Amino acid sequence: MRRFLHDNSLTLAFGLAFLVVLACQAVAGHAEFNQQLAVDGLAQIGLGEYVMSSDFAVDVTENWQSELLAVASMAVLSVYLRQRGSPESKPVGAAHTSTGVEG
Repeated sequence: MRRFLHDNSLTLAFGLAFLVVLACQAVAGHAEFNQQLAVDGLAQIGLGEYVMSSDFAVDVTENWQSELLAVASMAVLSVYLRQRGSPESKPVGAAHTSTGVEG
């Protein structure tokens, strides 16, 4: 078990962070949704009902879409494009096959 945790610690940490953020988004979205229902004079719903609703799905996809696109584009484009002085970029004159120090 200890070896499994060590070998997969990055995946487990990001997975846990994802679940925590998703739970926080569910709680905050539920409160906002119920507040809007109250303003409209409608009955409020429970957290479970909100999480199973299309409103929650839309909120999650809208929120994560922009983040995913930003991170993915930075990761993919930084492999092929260069920016002088950027720590994320290869030196401008370096070959495409140059990957720096590997270890």
